Amino acid sequence: MSAQNTLILDGGMGRELHRMGAPFKQPEWSALALFEGPDFVRKAHEAYIHAGANVITANSYAVVPYHIGEERFQRHGEELAHLAGKLGRDAIQNTRPSSVSLAGSLPPTGGSYRPDLFDQARAHYILSTLIKGLSPSVDLWLAETQSSIAEAQTARQIIDRNDTRPFWVSFTLDDSQIHSQSPYTHMPVTLRSGEQLVDALNTMLPLGIDGVLFNCSDPRIMEPALTTASELIRSEPEAKRPRLGVYANAFVSHDHGQGEEANEAISTLDEELTPQRYASFAAEWVHAGASIVGGCCGIGPEHIAALSNER
Repeated sequence: MSAQNTLILDGGMGRELHRMGAPFKQPEWSALALFEGPDFVRKAHEAYIHAGANVITANSYAVVPYHIGEERFQRHGEELAHLAGKLGRDAIQNTRPSSVSLAGSLPPTGGSYRPDLFDQARAHYILSTLIKGLSPSVDLWLAETQSSIAEAQTARQIIDRNDTRPFWVSFTLDDSQIHSQSPYTHMPVTLRSGEQLVDALNTMLPLGIDGVLFNCSDPRIMEPALTTASELIRSEPEAKRPRLGVYANAFVSHDHGQGEEANEAISTLDEELTPQRYASFAAEWVHAGASIVGGCCGIGPEHIAALSNER
């Protein structure tokens, strides 16, 4: 990858827990391990740190009513978010306490890839619960897999303005036409809602963001997204320009259509997306302006090690 100042994120938590043999099933997904096997969560974090991650993400992504149910969320949501933060912090203390940061995951509140299910009032309630639980442990906030402008805007607005920790927003992109249009770089990049990335960035930049990332999408859509973002933020004062980043998924193309959730089943992974091939993609992302790289669904510690070794 070459750039020395590149931050390395961790990879997917759900798939790694499943691979490790942690308690794992639907609908709870990665949240089940918080109930039944929290040591697995800590060990998964440690595996990514040992692989070279500079930033790990608290396992709060599935701590939402969509996955754990309304009643359990009301009773245990804040407690589980607090545990997710503590396990991430424990993993850092056990390994590299001075060189790893913990991101607090603020997930889509109506299900991954489902901007049609977004409800602002409900999102406020869910995210406020997660923020309260995570706040004692995290170093930065990461609103991830955001499918629409409204989702990202709400996540940014709900963080207390007195909270000085960095805020990163990560969009998931419409990659459904990745094969049928060539070259893809000539197409406007859109969110899964159909909204243009340019419009999303123009909305978010005035709200104060420290990082713009793209995640849970095909690796091949990431370079045009970075190009779009790089061109737009050039107009910002240099001191206010957010860092750019990517953490792609390893899904087989078209395994998910628009309107299907990313975590509704154990989806097929692209076996050809080896750690070495993923590192090659990452080199292209860094060349296109990314200074944060990591992985999402199906990207494991071996991929993160390959990124770290190439830095």
